[in-house]
Amino acid sequence: MNWDLVQMVEAVRDALADRAASADAEQAVYGIDLLDELTLHPIIQQALSGAGFGVWPEERYPSDRTARNRTEGKRCDIVLTPNDAPLLDPTAERTLFADDDAVPLETAFWLEIKTVAQFTDEGPFKRYSAELLQPVSHDVKKMAGDDLVYHAGLMLILFTADQMTAEHDLLAWERRCLDRGYPAAPPITRAFDLTDRIGNARLSVALFPIRRL
Repeated sequence: MNWDLVQMVEAVRDALADRAASADAEQAVYGIDLLDELTLHPIIQQALSGAGFGVWPEERYPSDRTARNRTEGKRCDIVLTPNDAPLLDPTAERTLFADDDAVPLETAFWLEIKTVAQFTDEGPFKRYSAELLQPVSHDVKKMAGDDLVYHAGLMLILFTADQMTAEHDLLAWERRCLDRGYPAAPPITRAFDLTDRIGNARLSVALFPIRRL
């Protein structure tokens, strides 16, 4: 399965740019850089769905599907399937309820999303570096360590003062992964300028493909 990662990134970039333009047109006091991660998720999901992907939020990782209780286990922010196809439910496989068009878990694309902003409405975010480098790398290990996750990526939505800061911090994140042996490949990145309301004037969408351990 060959996944078009550029299409994913550009679909999300375009959707966020449209949302930012709407805030500008409304002369909103605050922009999309003050939306929290969970509020951004529906925008990202709609963007990917509009690009033709099947979008399955909060799916359990394959290794955690042995638990009978569906509420147990680690979950992935979004699982994508090609051409809006359904995602295979392993419990229904080879039963009357199986869907012949369903995509196996190992063929799907597992996508974690993280949002970090350099500035908040209270000024510079004091935990910016920590939030950028620590929880994000945890998700990389989670995806890479699952035996049935063959296609995966971490999408980082980064709000910064300028392009130079974004480039520097994305490179620092990549180097941190390499130094610690995390299997993250160089990112596919698309960006656009934001109206500076609180200090963030650049939004970058960076998708780091994840290799299996």
